[in-house]
Amino acid sequence: MGRKRWLVRFMEGISLWMAMLLVLFVQPLYAEANTDNEDSAGTLHFLDGKGQWQEPALVLGSDFDVRVSGLIADSKLVRTFKNTSDDWREGVFVFPLPEKASVYGLTMKVGGRTIVGEVQPRAEAKKTYEAARDSGRHAATVEQQRPNLFTTRVANIPPGAEVSVELSYQQLVSYRDGVFELSVPTTLTPRYIPGESLAVAPQQWQGGWAVPTTEVLDADAISPFTVDVDDVAADSHRASVKFTIDAGLPLAQVFSPSHQVATQQDGQVVTVEPQAGDIVMNQDFVIRWQPFAGQEPGAAVFHQQWEGEDYLLAMLVPGRAGKTRLPRELTFVIDTSGSMAGESIRQAREALQLGLETLVPGDRFNVIQFNSQPHALFMQPEMATANNLARARQYVNGLKADGGTEMASALTLALQGQGKSAGEMPEDAARVRQVVFMTDGAVGNESALFSQIRRQLGDHRLFTVAIGSAPNMHFMREAARWGRGSYTSVQDLADMSGPLARLFAAMEAPVMTDIQVTWPGQSAAAMEDSFPQRPGDLFQGEPLLQVVRGVASAGKLSVSGRLPGGGSWQQSLDLQQAASGTGLNRYWAREKIDSLLDDARIEGQEPDKERITKLAVAHNLMSPYTSFVAVDKTPVRAAESALLKDNLPTLLPAGSQPGMVRYPQTATFAPLMIALGLLGLMLSAAIVLLQRRAYP
Repeated sequence: MGRKRWLVRFMEGISLWMAMLLVLFVQPLYAEANTDNEDSAGTLHFLDGKGQWQEPALVLGSDFDVRVSGLIADSKLVRTFKNTSDDWREGVFVFPLPEKASVYGLTMKVGGRTIVGEVQPRAEAKKTYEAARDSGRHAATVEQQRPNLFTTRVANIPPGAEVSVELSYQQLVSYRDGVFELSVPTTLTPRYIPGESLAVAPQQWQGGWAVPTTEVLDADAISPFTVDVDDVAADSHRASVKFTIDAGLPLAQVFSPSHQVATQQDGQVVTVEPQAGDIVMNQDFVIRWQPFAGQEPGAAVFHQQWEGEDYLLAMLVPGRAGKTRLPRELTFVIDTSGSMAGESIRQAREALQLGLETLVPGDRFNVIQFNSQPHALFMQPEMATANNLARARQYVNGLKADGGTEMASALTLALQGQGKSAGEMPEDAARVRQVVFMTDGAVGNESALFSQIRRQLGDHRLFTVAIGSAPNMHFMREAARWGRGSYTSVQDLADMSGPLARLFAAMEAPVMTDIQVTWPGQSAAAMEDSFPQRPGDLFQGEPLLQVVRGVASAGKLSVSGRLPGGGSWQQSLDLQQAASGTGLNRYWAREKIDSLLDDARIEGQEPDKERITKLAVAHNLMSPYTSFVAVDKTPVRAAESALLKDNLPTLLPAGSQPGMVRYPQTATFAPLMIALGLLGLMLSAAIVLLQRRAYP
């Protein structure tokens, strides 16, 4: 009898100890397997057979060579994939490019051989690449996921060897208030993926950390693994960067808000490189240059002939027309989602505080924060009194970053959801209604948000402020364009005052509307080939850019508009003074493609895929429906040799919190479910034994 009692107590003790151990075991399993919210999505490490973090077998190197001539920047980006393993490898790398980049060339180099790529329809390029990969030939392809997000695939990289892929792309230089700016993005902030999952998570993740959803069908293609710099090889994810700037006018200064730079000048040509040499690819490289006072361009025109066609690019900067300040209703919207944690939320709070300082008596305002849902400081916009401003400053200081990035509900609240202000008078109808949207733009459903902005905008104007070291500039630029506003970006707290001061000064300045552009002898066909076809409103210090095909460099370009109070403005530009330009045909083709996509979005129709594809192929451009592919002719990998895939990660943007890391995931909920089942059995056994002890 005593032995039986001892055995029962022994079993009770073992059961309770096992239950406690399982509780401790289940907690980290739950923390790792829970991928439903943004802060924990995909945070399981990719493990090798020994349970250790396994670095990618491919070492990634990058070389940016950017040459600026006037308003066009032409770039050569060389990606080098070095295979450090004993196996044949296929490398897959998702990467950002400038938001209006026109990719026009692909060249692959391997073993002393150079293979020039060509543009093909996207589906055809995919088949060409896969056939070459499967047959053991060297191959590379680049396809567009978003206007600023691309994927490179490189097949059959030999053990211990290197393969390099060179991309050629061009972009327009940004200009505002006498300052030129150019950005080289090197990484991206993990994007929030809204919607319901369309498929059960696979046993092993093959592409990105996210799965397709009802709102982002290609979520797996735009969610590359994001790791800390210590998680890759010491010589991986580094880049050399060189700018050669020929602005066409003497420069007072060349500087970077993101990196320490060294400059050399030869006449009007300035060469710029990072002081530290190669840089870590964890933040955008931003370069700015400024002409001497009085040398700012008031007008410029460039001409190119390509395949028998004339192309013209004109820039006009309207002079300042005084400062007739109108009362405003200003709504600040600040992103407080998890992707903003760390340096980004500090930047956003500081930017918002600077915005509050621009309010004067007579203005109305409100502050809206959003993450998984929006929250407004006031029920409706309130007067900018000292008491209300003090409440707003205190409210902003207490904002923290956490949760999802549900922009749609925040936009609705800012543009439609606020009631009329208390005590609103009839004269308030003349108020300028402005919305300032501060975010990193880390969302995957950009197209749906642009459509929402167009539907809900009304008489508002939407201004965007890009926050963080690697914001989604495509979203920032296009949201402002659809919102009839403007956009700017800040890199860090030290860089805050300049860009924001220019933005807020533009918002206070009167808007020039009803802009009309007339090219000499302009035919109906030329009118269809002039972009933008419907120029938006202009704020002081902003240039008007127009590109046209089929108009010779003769006669005068006439531009007119309406100033506040009904006054008219007109200026002309002599096209005979056009300077020689390059790449204008590609810039025009990019604008034409964007126009066709915009028209389809406005009309709620499918884009003219055939027309866009034909246009992209004619100008050798990548587009949503075309890709570049380069294929060698001779097989190099034997059929019996396995080909392993490496999905190369991007680096966590500088200033981000560790919770934004997105490691490859191999585990699923299965271990968690097994552990929970065992825990239940152990607890049940313990309860049964205790009951028998209490009631023998």
